[in-house]
Amino acid sequence: MSTDLFSLAGRRALVTGSSQGIGLALARGLMQAGAEIVLNGRDGGKLEVAAAQLRDEGGRVDRLVFDVTDHDAVRAAVDGLEAGTGPIDILVNNAGMQHRAPLEDFPADAFERLMQTNVASVFHVGQAVARHMIGRGAGKIVNICSVQTALARPGIAAYTATKGAVANLTKGMATDWARHGLQCNGLAPGYFDTPLNAALVKDPDFSAWLAKRTPAGRWGRVEELVGACIFLSSEASSFVNGTVLYVDGGITASL
Repeated sequence: MSTDLFSLAGRRALVTGSSQGIGLALARGLMQAGAEIVLNGRDGGKLEVAAAQLRDEGGRVDRLVFDVTDHDAVRAAVDGLEAGTGPIDILVNNAGMQHRAPLEDFPADAFERLMQTNVASVFHVGQAVARHMIGRGAGKIVNICSVQTALARPGIAAYTATKGAVANLTKGMATDWARHGLQCNGLAPGYFDTPLNAALVKDPDFSAWLAKRTPAGRWGRVEELVGACIFLSSEASSFVNGTVLYVDGGITASL
């Protein structure tokens, strides 16, 4: 099989929530596969630091500052980018947040923030980008799900609900948009060493539990998500639609 199937040369990818962690790692990986990158976040300063890192590595990188939970701001930013500098060929909906609390005490405002950041953002950005992709008859959308798309743990019921919703929204995107030439899929990380999981990584009891619970016996490294993202962003996945690809060291396969 030709490696050209996985080449992203000549493509441009927008990655939301990409100033650090998984988003930045995926942006770097797509860049190394040949894509031009557009980083997104709310903090322009943090984005510029991340963009400078990728440019120093030889990438073509731009940044687009907007709040993924603001429908009008998303639409204006995406439309402006498309009109000003050209098409978005690949969208990675990565922006997300976590809030841990027992469900019986879970704050209502935190629940709403999770829904807006983790679910509504996928709709807002996905719709804004897809409207342009549909006109071109091609496009790749990768929505970042989670091991919590399939599993739950104490204290994160709301987060689990959001990631289950992202998986079903992904299926809906594929159902509506596949006929227009779009491939819309989910990428579900297991437990990875990221800023979002910093408290868990520092907890020796949790890390010991995770090593026993995960067949691979360890935390994931963010770079280990890159291959799956390149696959879902490239011609190699031209007939893959509405699926969720788990990259989790086997945790969802094992009791």
